[in-house]
Amino acid sequence: MSDRRFALVAGGGTAGHLQPALAVAEALVAGGRPRTSIEFVGSRRGQDRVVLADRGFPFTLLPGRGVVRSLRPADLARNVAALAGIVWGVVLAVGIVLRARPSVVVAVGGYASVPASLAAVVTGVPLVLVNVDAVPGAANRLLGRFARASAVGWEGTPLPRAVVTGTPVRPEIAAVGRGPADRAAAREQLGLPTGRTTVAAFGGSLGARRINTAVSDLAVRWKDRDDLAVYHVIGRRDWDEAAEAGRHHSDDDGLCYRRVPYEERMALVYSAADVVVSRAGAMTVAELALAGVPAVLVPLPGAPGDHQTANARVLERAGAARLRPDASCDGPALAADLDRLTADRPALEAMGRAARSLGRPDAADAAARLVEEHARRGGRR
Repeated sequence: MSDRRFALVAGGGTAGHLQPALAVAEALVAGGRPRTSIEFVGSRRGQDRVVLADRGFPFTLLPGRGVVRSLRPADLARNVAALAGIVWGVVLAVGIVLRARPSVVVAVGGYASVPASLAAVVTGVPLVLVNVDAVPGAANRLLGRFARASAVGWEGTPLPRAVVTGTPVRPEIAAVGRGPADRAAAREQLGLPTGRTTVAAFGGSLGARRINTAVSDLAVRWKDRDDLAVYHVIGRRDWDEAAEAGRHHSDDDGLCYRRVPYEERMALVYSAADVVVSRAGAMTVAELALAGVPAVLVPLPGAPGDHQTANARVLERAGAARLRPDASCDGPALAADLDRLTADRPALEAMGRAARSLGRPDAADAAARLVEEHARRGGRR
């Protein structure tokens, strides 16, 4: 059987890169491309092997690591090793491209996308970027110079030949229902009371310590509130410490406060919540928009290019979110933000409508069409 592929999908390492990559790949399959004709080229160091293992796509994982933005001697040595790893990864990726003879290479960002994308440039294979942050990362800024087109999530993303497709997200998020019956059913499945105003808080799979500390303090301040529920996804990194320090409030003990280490059923969380407190990663922001959920966003400080603040500003400008700087995110500040939002139900519902107006349920299909268009222009089928 031939190893020839229609597309190589380059990138991964984190869920923020793997999720849009998988969404575009699934859209290509839905459009008629055989699953085995789409090969992922990712990182040995990230989540790629676990995430891709049961998806049915062939994949190849390359060595390498990202560059640290630091001038400390230990980090400089690490960066030399990282650059050497990228060079070796490009050599390996050229071999993959020559073996697979793809019609197109799709790059989804991050250091794991660099080797196969540069291999595409070297071998003359068309390159298409999928960029989900409002401010492109270093890899996409580099690769954008060579790409035939860049599928971007938001208007104004500074990349050459940008086409606004929206951010490809998991299909179950597009199906989130926000009506009263949907919310009641979701809350029941999450073990929450159905009739209370519900706040959901999370910070990614590992968690966000600043948000965790603020929400824990918020729960103490709200401990006598029998009209509220908080669903707090701590994250695996901080779970042991948080679980030991925290306690669960039952429905008849004032606030209903539920803590969990991790939550895979994010569609249920979006359906159940009246308002969300979270970081402002690209996938989170896109999912909040698509599901139509109001939010208080706490951008990660020090993120490259301050891209999380840029992501949050997209929703804030539309009236769909409030931005709470990390440095001022504590229990009193969150309590003030959330008390104002939950006290005005019509305004909160207007925020949800504003969020949904930004969502693009066809983003994966639009990005897949762009890939198909430039594969054809590349002259290979």
